[in-house]
Amino acid sequence: MLKAIASLLCVVIGLAFSGCATRTKMPALDQAVAFAPGDTPIYLMTVTLRNDNAPRYQPKMIVAHVEKNGATTKADRLNFLPERKAQHALDPEELGNRCFVRLQTPPGDYTLVGFTSICSGFPFHGMTTAPLLASLPQGAPGIVYLGHVAATVRKRQGDEFRAGPVIPLIDQAATGLSGGTYDIAVEDRWDDDAAEFIARFPALKNVTVAKNILPPFDRAKAQAWWEGALQNSE
Repeated sequence: MLKAIASLLCVVIGLAFSGCATRTKMPALDQAVAFAPGDTPIYLMTVTLRNDNAPRYQPKMIVAHVEKNGATTKADRLNFLPERKAQHALDPEELGNRCFVRLQTPPGDYTLVGFTSICSGFPFHGMTTAPLLASLPQGAPGIVYLGHVAATVRKRQGDEFRAGPVIPLIDQAATGLSGGTYDIAVEDRWDDDAAEFIARFPALKNVTVAKNILPPFDRAKAQAWWEGALQNSE
């Protein structure tokens, strides 16, 4: 079991940092937005990450993971890295951090696997991945809003998937991640998100943004994904 847990930790860290995926910048959107024939859509979404299991340690996104369906190569796995202006710390009474995510993939069918974050507060530092496992919609070139994802860590019950690996034991326990799981909700919040996106990325000001809201979070699918990672690591 310890070997399996250690291997799962390597999977989580590998999603964020290893050579198994291509480090990818999010579309800059710092000048007029234009598309050429054959281009794929640019997807917009907001992600709010919150830790209610250990409120001192709030998650801050470091990677949004996207994979081509049936991925076999490094090029099929894209690690999108949010820059500073994409991050927004929420008010202390609200807790958490929000990230303004932009994604654009090569042609093909892709899945938004989830979001890896760090939870830091001296002397402990934890790592967590919020699974989403949602298919990215296909379509013509343009700007497409996928919705708002609220991912909140709460205390884990029974065999629910863990918000983070068990190892390193002290850090993952103190940050509430090994003993926590995620509740995840997807909703349309474009009326609120639009103004904040435009404030950060003025090139969106006069652009028509289409909506294709992601489906509701499938907890059973996430549970199976997590259990499969454990089995494959044994």
